[in-house]
Amino acid sequence: MFDSLRARLYRLGFNLFPAYRRTGGRVTYIAPDWQEIRIKLPHTWRTRNYVGTTFGGSMYAATDPFHMMMLLKTLGDEYTVWDKEAEIRFTKPGTETLYARFTMTDEELDAIRAELDREGTDSIDRHYTVDLVDAEGTVHATIRKTVYVTTDRSKRA
Repeated sequence: MFDSLRARLYRLGFNLFPAYRRTGGRVTYIAPDWQEIRIKLPHTWRTRNYVGTTFGGSMYAATDPFHMMMLLKTLGDEYTVWDKEAEIRFTKPGTETLYARFTMTDEELDAIRAELDREGTDSIDRHYTVDLVDAEGTVHATIRKTVYVTTDRSKRA
């Protein structure tokens, strides 16, 4: 129950935080275990560009923090996580509300921990992809993020 309330408060916090709020995006769901996040990016006067389609900067910014946040929340305090690089590929102009769904599986988390537990491995880069789609599922943009993960072995039990 407490985790569910905490996830709802984080959702509210994202939506009120000025830097995220200005993207035009809205977080619609955060799973209590932080392994799923859903957002929407409405097509409004605030997110439209000069030619009337959704501004590419809004598309990227609305999706920017979530892979890093998911890893921070699921891996624990003994891990350091940073966004390293990003790429966006536009496939269709956005003229309606767009949606993205971020997921982080237990297998992915286990793979990160296992790779960082190997002798001689101080840090790793992980690559994640998310699509911005319309209500019918048509892809309008694909965002690929590279996330850097390292561990402080002194903090690990």
